[in-house]
Amino acid sequence: MHPPVLAELRDAVHERRPALEQLSLDLHGTPETRFEEHYAVEQLAGRLAGAGFEVDKGVAGLPTAFSATHRGAASGDAATGTAPDAPTIALLLEYDALPGIGHGCGHNLIAAGGLTAALAVAAVRPDHPGTLKVIGTPGEEGGGGKILMLERGVFRDVDAALMFHPADRGLRARHALAASHLRLTFHGVAAHAAKSPWDGRSAAAAAQLFLTAVDSLRQFMPPTARVHGIIADGGAAPNVVPDRTEVDIYVREATSAALDALLPRVLAAAEGAALATGTTVEHTETAPRYAERENNMVLADRLAEHAAALGLLLEPPSPANPAGSSDIGNVSVVVPTIHPYVQICDRDTPGHSAQMREAARGTRAHDATETIAAALAALALELLTDPALLAAAREEFTTSAHHASPGQESR
Repeated sequence: MHPPVLAELRDAVHERRPALEQLSLDLHGTPETRFEEHYAVEQLAGRLAGAGFEVDKGVAGLPTAFSATHRGAASGDAATGTAPDAPTIALLLEYDALPGIGHGCGHNLIAAGGLTAALAVAAVRPDHPGTLKVIGTPGEEGGGGKILMLERGVFRDVDAALMFHPADRGLRARHALAASHLRLTFHGVAAHAAKSPWDGRSAAAAAQLFLTAVDSLRQFMPPTARVHGIIADGGAAPNVVPDRTEVDIYVREATSAALDALLPRVLAAAEGAALATGTTVEHTETAPRYAERENNMVLADRLAEHAAALGLLLEPPSPANPAGSSDIGNVSVVVPTIHPYVQICDRDTPGHSAQMREAARGTRAHDATETIAAALAALALELLTDPALLAAAREEFTTSAHHASPGQESR
């Protein structure tokens, strides 16, 4: 991209900095958990509609999902709307908060920054030869909103998916773990806990024994595995032997294949705990399975170049950087995708914490978001106008070990 165009996009984002910060703080002060983000959607969709985007709310049957489309004046003729080979580039927004913490993952910044990047592209190059989409994806925190949208065709015409995430360090890419979200329900027999406990079978004891069994498994799990959970329902009263308890647990591994190997061991521990306590257990998945992330390094490195030109350092990926999980992984195995991390706080500030929540409303965070928004705008516009870059991204994607999600075709 020529420096004058990057400068135009930087200026367009800077011009919108007050609105970016106001929107971010508004969302931060109105945290909404997964699939309840009604206020956030109204704010985001309203701003996009006001800028001339064609907004479709409630896509994929999800009330808090939306898609906003900007077709460039040079994208096609009146009969077809867009040229057959015109690219479609998507900027992805997240806006759900964490239960009990609020925006301790900084999704307010993702939403405000991604939206501002899209507005800048539409303002600087309204005649771009393609389609720019802004896709609002709810329920990332344990809900798998992107997966549901993917399965229901929202990403069918997308050629590249772009977003960023706030963090304690700047990274152009980072691995993410495949994850299964399980709810284990133990069923026992209620009884008076003092007068006749022998008549009861404690579902709470089963839950406790299961978590102890998982702890015993840890030293025999691969170092890439992560298993962690809570007792979501442990009983109603101390003087009643609990006849029902629930454990919510996440099982994560470096790849989907490794996760498939680990899951039966965790479920066997649950069956063993039930057997030992005279109870029964059943399990369900509370969200779709999260896939590991396939970072498109052609696009990630190009974004890092734009960010560096704007004064923001994004380090190369490293196995030393810790990994979580996200539903963006499922998108990344269907379409070339980037998910860089932008530093908004001191290194080693824990994610999903009160410290990260407070950082996500600070000046440092909004300075970083302004810069990455300009870099994302530059990459999006470059993908809309430079067939060679998109071809290179597709080449990397098709030569990597990608497997499309059910019902989807790799693009």
